[in-house]
Amino acid sequence: MINLLTHNWNSFITGFGWTVLSSVLALFFSLIIGSLVAILEVLPNKFFRIIGKIYVEIFRNIPLLVITMFFYLVIPLYVVKINGFTAGTIGLTIYTSAFIAETVRAGINSVDIGQMEAARSQGMTFWQAMRYIVLPQAFKLVIPPLGNQFVNLVKNSSVLAFVAGFDLMYQGNAIASQTFDTVNTYLIVGLFYLIITLPISYYMQYLERKLA
Repeated sequence: MINLLTHNWNSFITGFGWTVLSSVLALFFSLIIGSLVAILEVLPNKFFRIIGKIYVEIFRNIPLLVITMFFYLVIPLYVVKINGFTAGTIGLTIYTSAFIAETVRAGINSVDIGQMEAARSQGMTFWQAMRYIVLPQAFKLVIPPLGNQFVNLVKNSSVLAFVAGFDLMYQGNAIASQTFDTVNTYLIVGLFYLIITLPISYYMQYLERKLA
């Protein structure tokens, strides 16, 4: 395993870097999109609630690979040219945002409705009350499931291997096909994934204890 790692160090590090970049971008944008969709789902206006629900039900129930292949094959054909990394990251973002939306919505619904009413009675608008009163409490309540979603996002980033996204799994597949040492190759790939996911998991546990 050591020889395999040293001889293919640049490839593994390249894949690690692309995986981290894709995961960070997808995490950031999926959290924003998911939070906005969650707010849509709890708005007083029924039309917007339906839009939010449709978004969640569509992207939560379509396989990630299908979403990714749509952006990799269909969008470049009819809309704009994008590479495999971009297609994979967009697919990962949209897919994860649907799950984050449901998580955040559950957090919002767990906040006592009196909090919103009290904020509105003090002259706050709905959006001000949501931003300063409800959402901070909601995020505090859903830290554990959000942490799980972030870890799942990193693991799901392996979908980039199907669209030439140059991620860890893509590099691992290339090295395995060249060296025929599949066992050690994927063990190393798994260790690199652990380097990303374990700190996230432990940090979310720390954050949960700190805010408890």
